[in-house]
Amino acid sequence: MSQIIDGKGIALKLRDVLSVEVEKLKREKGVAPKLCVILVGDDPASQLYVRNKEKGCIAAGIDSETLRFPFNIKENELISVVEELNSDKSVHGILVQLPLPVGVNEKKVLEKILPQKDVDGFHIENLGRLFRGEAPLFVPCTPKGVMELILSTGVDISGKEAVVVGRSNIVGKPMAILLLNAHATVTICHSRTKNLGDVVRRGDIVVAAVGKANIITGEMIKLGAIVIDVGMNRVGDRFCGDVDFDSVKGKASFVTPVPGGVGPMTIAMLLRNVVEGAKRTISG
Repeated sequence: MSQIIDGKGIALKLRDVLSVEVEKLKREKGVAPKLCVILVGDDPASQLYVRNKEKGCIAAGIDSETLRFPFNIKENELISVVEELNSDKSVHGILVQLPLPVGVNEKKVLEKILPQKDVDGFHIENLGRLFRGEAPLFVPCTPKGVMELILSTGVDISGKEAVVVGRSNIVGKPMAILLLNAHATVTICHSRTKNLGDVVRRGDIVVAAVGKANIITGEMIKLGAIVIDVGMNRVGDRFCGDVDFDSVKGKASFVTPVPGGVGPMTIAMLLRNVVEGAKRTISG
């Protein structure tokens, strides 16, 4: 039977540590870490994600502000907002909640965020450093959180065979690079991968981030593998991951639940990035 990786519990412990750091920054340096979130439109999922981020900031003592705009905002207007936040020295992190409406170039907007305020880690400079094996200013929050979850098992990543299912720029690709940098042998799977089950079955570590409900089943998992489920899919009136939890839990040595696994860690890593951004303003 698998051990359940308690992402929520790990995230709460990290948040407690961050709250102490935040209080120290305020008391000793007069610096209050601040996150600004740009939310466009009224997408229910986006609004939920933003509320969770706001709650996380409050719990950690981080200042937060959400700037809400109608779905028909013009691209140049949105870029002007980003540039204003870039010049605001009280803001240490800028996050544009995705997706943006049709007609707004997400890539163009994201690349207007200064790399030193890009707490999502999506700027080309931060991703470029990551892909070159250098230290980026910020690592994308979800892959960073997944690495923390894997490390929490105590299993040495070095030399393990890792399979990442999904090749998005937000999760799949940076996840593969982080595992590669930790000396795993990495395979990326995607919609055109043939014999997916055979490939996944090689993985000592499996990260499912494809956005398809229950696509990873128990028969696809090597006995004793670590399985991290990044998926969050609505099926009827409930949410489930990319991993068929019930069939996998008898095969994997460790597995994350949905909800309560990767999601809380993503927010914890965002908070950590904001605090790191604030610290850099002091040191340089």
